[in-house]
Amino acid sequence: MAVSSPPPTSPSSSEPRPQARWLGPLALLAPSGLWLLLLLVLPTLVIFQLSLVPNIRPGDVVNPSGLDNYWLAFNSTNLTVIVRSLSLALGTTAVCLLLGFPVAYWIAILAPRSRRNLLLLGFILPLWTSSLLRTYAWITILRPTGVLNTFLGTFGLPPLELLNTSAAVTIGMSYSFLPYMVLILYSSLEKLDTQLLEASADLGAPPLQTFLKITVPQALPGIAAGSLLVFISSLGDFIDPELLGGASSMTAARLIYNQFLGQTQNWGFGSALSTILILAVSIAIALLLKYGDRDAYRS
Repeated sequence: MAVSSPPPTSPSSSEPRPQARWLGPLALLAPSGLWLLLLLVLPTLVIFQLSLVPNIRPGDVVNPSGLDNYWLAFNSTNLTVIVRSLSLALGTTAVCLLLGFPVAYWIAILAPRSRRNLLLLGFILPLWTSSLLRTYAWITILRPTGVLNTFLGTFGLPPLELLNTSAAVTIGMSYSFLPYMVLILYSSLEKLDTQLLEASADLGAPPLQTFLKITVPQALPGIAAGSLLVFISSLGDFIDPELLGGASSMTAARLIYNQFLGQTQNWGFGSALSTILILAVSIAIALLLKYGDRDAYRS
């Protein structure tokens, strides 16, 4: 007796079609995508278009003609400003790393676990105040008759001329961005395998060797992420160089401001500088996403 095979089953009507699977995520991403398109992509394209117009001023007709503004950005004077901006950003990153690593290590490894959140909260409390107020506080500290020189005078030490210098800008930016470095380093160091540290000590390795060969390699993704984040923020900072640096500490952000809202009024050149700064920050962000500690961002 032949057994009849069951008829082929048709796909379940409840199973979603491949096209329908994208509708839900697309609907969720549409508002943020539209927001980014209107407030990020389109303005960036407008800036790039303006960067191709030499000597454009408010009200002029936009007629792109070449890369003259970009060549102007790399003349001797403007190149000095760009190099100074990079130097200040690198210096701020180095200061934040040197100061932030011991703090993050102490909170993540040495401090009692029950107090770590409280210590982190106390360290990031300055971020709850306005950056403008924090910068004016540093003006009060660093000015010739400020708190610092008054304190030095009580010990008979000569006053320091720090305000309106690159050192003052580095101090202000380091104070502003140090909490970001500490938070990212803490997230990386908290996952440190302490058993390796104990094994290294049991085998007779000196503390410096343990630090260089065990602690630093494990914390390297957090170091890269924190350094790149501080570098990006310092490169585009405007308030600290404007209020603490004076005329001798012109940076790329201040130069861009002068092209749009200052007396120069050269929107084409300002747009070219903005495009260069956006490109530099984009490269830094790409490096951050590739080499950074992704788990640190989630903390």
